[in-house]
Amino acid sequence: MQGNREKDEALVLRARAGESDATEELLLRYKDVVRAIARRHTFRGSGSGETEDLVQEGMIGLYTAIDTFRADRGKTFKNFAYLCVRGRIIDAYRSNLRSVTLDGGEFDFDSLAEGTTPEDSLLYDESNTEFRNKLLKSLSDLEFRVVTLYLEGMSYSAIAELTGKDMKSIDNALARAKKKLQKSFS
Repeated sequence: MQGNREKDEALVLRARAGESDATEELLLRYKDVVRAIARRHTFRGSGSGETEDLVQEGMIGLYTAIDTFRADRGKTFKNFAYLCVRGRIIDAYRSNLRSVTLDGGEFDFDSLAEGTTPEDSLLYDESNTEFRNKLLKSLSDLEFRVVTLYLEGMSYSAIAELTGKDMKSIDNALARAKKKLQKSFS
């Protein structure tokens, strides 16, 4: 930490003791992290309302981290908070995936990557939606969550921590998912 800034772990203890200024300080410190995670999980071309919804979910995850953090487990609050926020946002994102449809709404030309046409973007979005729906139909909740986290670059140990499962369960879930997806896409 910088200079005389109070450590996150000390702020957590104060927040749990009912000191609202400690809770506010933690929320301020992590608000940009929550926002960044939410932006990464917002559908391309969707409005800022979806990002704000995911930010709210992330803040709930941050509150959960404050309430459940245990320093005796050898983790820093920063890492634990990241896992809680990310898990909450991914859960909300997954719920949003189930309700995604192409509703013929206005097309956001600002969301196009340079060199792509609106038709390319629409096909890409349709393909991604079809892929996500196939994943949701083929995999169990745990398998979907593990695959999603793994594809985002999380380690087995981080996924185990986030899901509350042991590393063998994570490995087994990935193996089952791989077999199911090979069948589903062949």
